[in-house]
Amino acid sequence: MPSVSLPTHTIVDDFVAPVCDDFLQILYQDTDILLINKPSGLLSLSGKNPLNWDSVHYRLVHGQARMTPAFPEAKLPHRLDFGTSGIMVVALNALAAKHLNKQFQARTIQKRYRAMLEGWVADDQGQITAAIAKDKAHFPRVKICAATGKGATSEYRVLARLAQPQRSLVEFNPLTGRTHQLRIHSQSIGHPILGCDLYGSATSEQRADRLQLHASDLYFVHPTSGEPVHGQCPCPF
Repeated sequence: MPSVSLPTHTIVDDFVAPVCDDFLQILYQDTDILLINKPSGLLSLSGKNPLNWDSVHYRLVHGQARMTPAFPEAKLPHRLDFGTSGIMVVALNALAAKHLNKQFQARTIQKRYRAMLEGWVADDQGQITAAIAKDKAHFPRVKICAATGKGATSEYRVLARLAQPQRSLVEFNPLTGRTHQLRIHSQSIGHPILGCDLYGSATSEQRADRLQLHASDLYFVHPTSGEPVHGQCPCPF
């Protein structure tokens, strides 16, 4: 019986990040960690494409002229998508990174986000449960797929319903950490995040000049003191 070749999809990542003129800000600093505010439009890690050298990690390690010093041992146990702004925890040494990595792996770290969604979300609060899988035919997108996806759950609470155009400011509490989880979960309930270039409607991307998703709160245990930490970063929209 002749062998059958399965169709393959070549993943081509030719994305080149636009220049990000906004600085990352240090919200808190001690000998073991930083809490920073990442601007929208900045990669967390430098990309494989040499044109994508600028990133949170690069700026931390090398410093930002006249703004922040260099932290040559900085490590990122926590990352945010390119378009997402907001709070990130940075480890300043290997022991702190190891401790924080364990917390992320154990899912004991709580993350909260603010997002502006298209339209008026009907329920004041709720939970989105939809499994997420890689979409190899449409990289870098993911897809909702009950058969092949991994379980994903996002809790939400509507903070405000705004008009002209109709939109909803929502607080998200993701109980899992899948790639693009909040973006595709929002689309799956018919209310995509404004400014999202991957998961939208005919009009949602054009209604904002950036992805309107912001990491507002982070709850974790300090890797040295063992004390609970609640980091906050005000939402810019």
